[in-house]
Amino acid sequence: MNHYTMADMHPGLAAQFTVTVTAEKMQLFYQLSGDDSPIHMDDAYAGQRGYPGRVCYGMLQASFFSTLAGVYLPGEHCLLHSVEAKFTKPVFIGDTLTVSGTVAEADETFRVVTIKAQIINQHGQKVCRGLIRAGLAK
Repeated sequence: MNHYTMADMHPGLAAQFTVTVTAEKMQLFYQLSGDDSPIHMDDAYAGQRGYPGRVCYGMLQASFFSTLAGVYLPGEHCLLHSVEAKFTKPVFIGDTLTVSGTVAEADETFRVVTIKAQIINQHGQKVCRGLIRAGLAK
């Protein structure tokens, strides 16, 4: 876990990590959310809609932005204010995702950083882009 403070935050500071979407992660997300849409739960249903398998929950993808902010950039002193996510391509079980973010703005007056984030799959395709605003504890 990173320990950046407001004094460390500057435009261009970046971090990234990699995560693989698994059936177990999908099951855990279902248990938390209760979203039992067949597009996420049933391979055959997803196949009938033209997908190679169950489609990953968009909000499971977006949850990795929380990990980015809370663990990597800025890390332990972070308190999320907002996360905006735009899903550009579907994600599937077995996909390996690289979640990255770069500080775009650091407002010392309000102790808020703005982080431009993205998620890229193992094929180099952008599957999600995001904008994170996070406060830093004193």
